[in-house]
Amino acid sequence: MKLRVRINKQSSRLELDGPEATLSELRGRVRDALLPQCGLGSDVEFSLSLNGKEVLLDTGQTLSSCGVVSGDMITVILPQQEQTAPETPSGANTATSSEEGVSPPLLCCETEDGVIPHALERLLDSSSCRNPSDCLMLTVHLLLLETGFLPQGCNVNSGEMPIGWRAAGGVYRLQYAHPLLENSLVSAVAVPMGQTLVINAVLKMDKSMENSRKLVLKPEDYVTADWAGGCAGVVYRDLRRLSRLFKDQLVYPLMAAARQALGLPALFGLAVLPPELLLRVLRLLDVVSLVSLSAVCRDLNIATHDPSLWRHLLHRDFRVCSPAGNQHRDTDWTELYKKKYKQRKENERRGRCRFYPPHVPPIFPFIPVPSAPVPLPLYPPGIIGGDYDQAPVLLPRPRFDPIGPLPGHLPGLSVPIGRRSLRPGGSRPADVRRGFI
Repeated sequence: MKLRVRINKQSSRLELDGPEATLSELRGRVRDALLPQCGLGSDVEFSLSLNGKEVLLDTGQTLSSCGVVSGDMITVILPQQEQTAPETPSGANTATSSEEGVSPPLLCCETEDGVIPHALERLLDSSSCRNPSDCLMLTVHLLLLETGFLPQGCNVNSGEMPIGWRAAGGVYRLQYAHPLLENSLVSAVAVPMGQTLVINAVLKMDKSMENSRKLVLKPEDYVTADWAGGCAGVVYRDLRRLSRLFKDQLVYPLMAAARQALGLPALFGLAVLPPELLLRVLRLLDVVSLVSLSAVCRDLNIATHDPSLWRHLLHRDFRVCSPAGNQHRDTDWTELYKKKYKQRKENERRGRCRFYPPHVPPIFPFIPVPSAPVPLPLYPPGIIGGDYDQAPVLLPRPRFDPIGPLPGHLPGLSVPIGRRSLRPGGSRPADVRRGFI
């Protein structure tokens, strides 16, 4: 029988020989082997408890008669003067417990860093995990148990995985039944694919009704690198996120679809809220989300067609105020909202057309209008007229201003050779009034 013994927040493994171990044998093994490891003498008085409060009285009975099975946690209760926290010896298998005065978590959604549920510790101790996917499947099995699923097949002991859960080729196969889904069977098959673990859950109610869900998980996101040989408190991480993801995307949608197919009332979700609370939630949604929600199930479809809901939406979106009275009891607020919604869309379309005129397509093919032939010009294009322009020179030649000198030269001084004869005024200063004559 394999047990775990906790002394002063320090957990150790202990194995007893024989199928019918007694409580006296357990006390002797704890006194001789475990107390010295914790820095305590073998003469220290102590008591054993299964739940940490009620003491197991040693009357020579067997452990099975006390309700102790393989994988249970046995707590050693010491006197108040002896309850000092010893140093943890190196190399010992320890599990970090919760702070003093705080009870350990019971569900995966209540876990904290370094503290995991006791049921997961027992599964980890009893199963020889070979890789991180094996450790993740232990959590999947525990999450299914938390939601009420019962393993099927041969008798499954508490704290142990079902027989045959790890098939050949690295495939995991589990079968469950749920008391709220009569005559149903859930088959969970997990297949490792690279760095991910693909979980396919199929719920079979009869030959014609079948629902399935798929979830893809990464083992490295929830199992640390110390999964082999590490204490149970450091093997897992982020179990709260895993619990929320697994239940919201796999378990609860599968159960809701099955109960709806069987004609059973819903157990969770918006459909189980009281009508007044459900209407308060629906009033916060926009129209597109409200229409999508009406297609989920029959109960939500009835709730989304409530007249008071559409009357509130009409006032919220279009500021249409209607006084309370008997003359408004027969008003179809849904149809009135549709008319207002269509009018708004039509006005928006007309507003866009006002600022953006419609495109007029061109007329094809284009046929030119016949006209008289245009005479060719007498001079080449760009020729204005005059002696200089009528006889252009292909090579460029300088043209000079007949009024003033070149920039940077005085009249008659430092004039290049051949330029003085080209000026009409020669060496005389230019007359600035010539330009206005």
